[in-house]
Amino acid sequence: MAEEKTRYSDEELAEFKALILEKLEAAQSAYTMYVNILTQKDGNDIADTSPTFKTLEEGRSVLSKEEAGTLADRQRKFIEKLKNALIRIENKTYGIDVTTGKLIPKERLMAVPHATLSVETKNNRKK
Repeated sequence: MAEEKTRYSDEELAEFKALILEKLEAAQSAYTMYVNILTQKDGNDIADTSPTFKTLEEGRSVLSKEEAGTLADRQRKFIEKLKNALIRIENKTYGIDVTTGKLIPKERLMAVPHATLSVETKNNRKK
């Protein structure tokens, strides 16, 4: 009888690490963009608009900043999860369901590389 795999191989971990680093770079780029919107470093402020449209522009700017703030916060949290996944790779605990101790299927980790629960465990928690 074949022994059940308890962790991913170093080669598989390297594959996951490359995927996570790619996603981390994209997430950090998006985060920077949102922060720039919040701090108006993107050059799109209302200083050069006529007074007639200034009120409308300010209203749109506030909504845009609120959305950017929400999105920036989500990106920051996503970046933290990706960084934590990299730590788990270094510790060789990556891909292990924190509740059951079993390996999370590779397909799930390719789709959600920061996952700490299998779909089954996650669904059981919702019940």
